[in-house]
Amino acid sequence: MIERRISVLLLKKLSDPKVIIILGPRQSGKTTLLDMLKPNLTKPIAIWNGDESDIRSKLENPTSTLLKQLIGKNKTLIIDEAQRIQNIGLCLKLITDNIKNVKVIATGSSAFELANKMKEPLTGRKWEYQLLPLSFGEMVVHSSLLEEKRLIPHRLIYGYYPDVVNNPGSESEIVKQLADSYLYKDILVWDRIQKPDKMEKLAQALAFQVGQLVSYNELGQMCGLNNETVEKYIGFLEKAFIIFRLPGFSRNPRNELRKSFKIYFYDNGLRNAIINHFNPINLRQDIGQLWENFFISERRKFIRNTALNPNCYFWRTLAQQEVDYLEERNGQLSAFECKWSIKQKGKVSRAFLSAYPESIAHVVHPDNFENYLL
Repeated sequence: MIERRISVLLLKKLSDPKVIIILGPRQSGKTTLLDMLKPNLTKPIAIWNGDESDIRSKLENPTSTLLKQLIGKNKTLIIDEAQRIQNIGLCLKLITDNIKNVKVIATGSSAFELANKMKEPLTGRKWEYQLLPLSFGEMVVHSSLLEEKRLIPHRLIYGYYPDVVNNPGSESEIVKQLADSYLYKDILVWDRIQKPDKMEKLAQALAFQVGQLVSYNELGQMCGLNNETVEKYIGFLEKAFIIFRLPGFSRNPRNELRKSFKIYFYDNGLRNAIINHFNPINLRQDIGQLWENFFISERRKFIRNTALNPNCYFWRTLAQQEVDYLEERNGQLSAFECKWSIKQKGKVSRAFLSAYPESIAHVVHPDNFENYLL
């Protein structure tokens, strides 16, 4: 079983009364994570699965009395696929406020649906975590740094979903199934998606534009959607843990882009599956995009797994001088330039370093990237 760094964070929260909420895409390992935690959970344990109709039916009109009866003598309650339960927010609030000495852990594969069903606020009553696909750091612990670095060309193509990692030889088939069946097609069942074919075109357009400035108008013209719908659909893709936005950084609005943003995918394999492109890296024209997406998504996992919590940006001027990735933490700026080819003379923009001379500059390439992910 591959060690998940988030399990260490969760273990520290098992002894307090707050609800633990674990959000993440389908097939990212939430069930496996719960199995890892079970030896440390107080027994007996009740497990409710939101995919089961009888569970949803019983919780349609929850009361503290009903919930006490359903939980019984159990000391830990696990609610899987919690977003499927219509009144999940009220259920969690009633349990935490009225049923003592019961630890609740809820998982959800859609932040959008779960947030919409949290009509009763859980302010001060929850710890919330994201479980993303496996990370470079977790795989290093599982095997070795040498082995995982050797596999980077493979990871750039097929990514880090657990089922992909655990089934060598079947990677393209599995990741295509993830893209087609488990992930962004989950979004298409939401009643707000009226044009599923155009949603798919939008996902493909975003995959081709990884690391580039995003224009709602341009995307809308490509997909046959208006700007408002493009923005809404991008929000759905983000809430389903397929993509994330990186905003622009600016302290000088006269010549720096501030309102623009870039799109990255949480997983390289999923990005490649959406456009059905699994050619090896020596036959690709988009290796720069793959490397940039890999590093920024892996850095995002590292940040979440270590609770560093910097503010993350890109930087670009009207004159198109730019920095791929930027972090601001405790007033300190760190600038990262991503270069796949070590032979390239990579450096952080002089314009940026001149504007922000106290910044720390990093050029990230295959020989040193592990320094930022471990």
